[in-house]
Amino acid sequence: MKILKRILVTGGAGFLGSHLCDRLLADGNDVICLDNLFTGSKDNIRHLLVNPYFEYIRHDVTEPIQLEVDQIYNLACPASPIHYQYNPIKTANTSVLGAINMLELARKTNARILQASTSEVYGNPQIHPQPESYWGSVNPIGIRSCYDEGKRMAETLFFDYHRQYDVDIRVIRIFNTYGPRMNPSDGRVVSNFIVQAIRGEALTVYGTGTQTRSFCYVDDLIDGMVRMMETEDFLGPVNLGNPEEFTMMNLAKKIINLTGSNSHIVHAKLPSDDPVQRQPIIDLAMEMLDWKPSISLDDGLQRTIAYFRKIL
Repeated sequence: MKILKRILVTGGAGFLGSHLCDRLLADGNDVICLDNLFTGSKDNIRHLLVNPYFEYIRHDVTEPIQLEVDQIYNLACPASPIHYQYNPIKTANTSVLGAINMLELARKTNARILQASTSEVYGNPQIHPQPESYWGSVNPIGIRSCYDEGKRMAETLFFDYHRQYDVDIRVIRIFNTYGPRMNPSDGRVVSNFIVQAIRGEALTVYGTGTQTRSFCYVDDLIDGMVRMMETEDFLGPVNLGNPEEFTMMNLAKKIINLTGSNSHIVHAKLPSDDPVQRQPIIDLAMEMLDWKPSISLDDGLQRTIAYFRKIL
């Protein structure tokens, strides 16, 4: 008989966290979802509340908590500019104090812990595409630094806890991810474009639209995350994302086409410190995790559009 792993997912009611809870339960684990619902939603986990192997706790990771767990996925942090800039000090505290509290829990319970870091640690990169060896180009006093530097500090804490206390860590750097359960008002480009297209509104492209991103469908990302947690003798950091690069203009036109919308495109001023390019090198993930994305942008967007049609 398989012995259940007791797994804690912080930020488990969020976009990525809820999909991770789905996957971990499907794999036969006992899952604790911890979320303060600042950006997460009970709607994302409502279907799980009847599962006897799922438990929801409303709690803020900036406060310590005592639990008995085998693994911890630390996803708790606002991840869109609208949300993390709403209360930048709270955002920084979530990244830093949250990391400390979860690392302390891992230390006490001898649990393996995975930090969901971000491609934002590379800032506005001077190297393109971005390998894990690149240290980044981040403005430490800009409006995005509460998130960028908070995540960078969390990575520092993870590796210091490993070196000083031998905590069993894993660190991933997540590039742009999209899919069902994205918040329609979170300000992210995929959700923005889809919502505007479905409503027949103009799609807002910031700057010239030549800036690039790489978009990974949520199921692919979650698979990489679980593979990283389960791998041995590899701490990371490792990039998880889709290495295909798209301009914002190309994405806007694709979404207008896929939705059959009559929307047109308008331009607005580029936000401060917005990265010009973002594209992962995933050679390390392919080598160490035998992982690469399998879902095409068209397929993933169609699934995401279908979700937004249901909720709008």
